[in-house]
Amino acid sequence: MRAPEPVAQAQTRTWPRLVTVGDPAAMAASDAICKRLHARHGTTYYWATRALPRADQPHVHALYGLCRYADELVDAPGLGSPQERAERLDALHHRFTLDLAAGASEHPVLMAVVRTVRHLGLDGELFDRFFDAMRMDLSVTRYETFDDLHAYMDGSAAVIGEMMLAVLRPTDPDAVRAGARTLGIAFQLTNFLRDVDEDLDRGRIYLPQEDLARFGADPWQRQADAAWRALSAFQIARIRGLYHEADLAIAELPPRSANVIRAARILYSGILERIEGQDHDVFAGRARVPTATKLWVVGRELVRGGTPRTARPA
Repeated sequence: MRAPEPVAQAQTRTWPRLVTVGDPAAMAASDAICKRLHARHGTTYYWATRALPRADQPHVHALYGLCRYADELVDAPGLGSPQERAERLDALHHRFTLDLAAGASEHPVLMAVVRTVRHLGLDGELFDRFFDAMRMDLSVTRYETFDDLHAYMDGSAAVIGEMMLAVLRPTDPDAVRAGARTLGIAFQLTNFLRDVDEDLDRGRIYLPQEDLARFGADPWQRQADAAWRALSAFQIARIRGLYHEADLAIAELPPRSANVIRAARILYSGILERIEGQDHDVFAGRARVPTATKLWVVGRELVRGGTPRTARPA
């Protein structure tokens, strides 16, 4: 199968704000698919999203739906060789680009995504970077340095923070863009530490090799020995530093947006606390913040906002 022509040839950098009017029933079905993907695979951010104004929620679900759908093409079992997966990913990117230019899509996931991108006026370059990162997952299984990993996260996490600015509506987007990128990276680093065990099943390690070597930690042993606990504590300190950097940007968001993102930040930080609570043994079970805690944190932040606090233990 021949890969599609490079999408850059067809892509305009910034799409005008245009709401595509299509079949309302089909659009509702597409929104429902994206919402299910978000609820099933991104529960922490999903519950924070529920605190946004109702009109904004479908846009967040759509952006997450695209990310998860592309991720499934890369990672889901039974989808063939890396080459076959790359071709499917390229085909999705190509179709997304053409549908975006046309202002409409008949794809069950892309229909809602195209509507959202056009409505929010998002820059198509953000999606180029996202798809580039997804392609890296088909060929890169190790990152030698944190800078190398950071380059990957530019497309897999930082761009998500940039996309969200159009939903959060800060007064000065440029003033908080760096903070939004940092928060997206902190979220993903939290996931990387929590999900070490399942990433090993895919043959990948999203922890810098230089850090593993520094502490003498070997994730392939799947044991929380002294070396692993020291590495995990180092990673948690690094991630918390990024959360503190992002707090300055959160404080500059409009009040409701700030409360929503603050709730997500608190809940993701709660994952780090859970990892510490199980003595850094991410191999024994997935560190989770209970749904009841998520609801409590989101409700609390909507009512009073303020300085980030830790999540209350279940």
